[in-house]
Amino acid sequence: MILLGMVIGVSGGVLSGRGLSDILASVLLAFLLMYPLYMIGALGAGDVKLFVMIGSFMAAGEFLAVLAGAFVIGAGFSLIKLSVEKNGRERFRYFFSYLHDVMRTGHWRIYGEDLKQDYHTYCKNKIHFAVPILFSAVCRIGGLF
Repeated sequence: MILLGMVIGVSGGVLSGRGLSDILASVLLAFLLMYPLYMIGALGAGDVKLFVMIGSFMAAGEFLAVLAGAFVIGAGFSLIKLSVEKNGRERFRYFFSYLHDVMRTGHWRIYGEDLKQDYHTYCKNKIHFAVPILFSAVCRIGGLF
């Protein structure tokens, strides 16, 4: 589906007069910004591919607006989830411990990797980021930002 979306995005862009270099720049920007987040486990591979596909449809500036919107909407979803799960202190403590460990060692590690042995806890602390990406893209297309 992602590949089909990219083919449609690139084809539509070329047919509408958008230069291939502009399209490839947006796709490359999406990949370069999202890949490091994937490498530390902050985003899934599907989220990265979804952002790359969105980059094939939009100019770099529009893509950055969708990206920023997705993270703001995702933060809102996360705050709601923290409130519902009532584990905000625990999650913030874990996050700051993770940052401290990264700064102390100078090496990135996969975020939440040590929680994988308890799969329920691991999944309980995640949101499906494709939903904020969708909402952000719809808001951008609809002219809300």
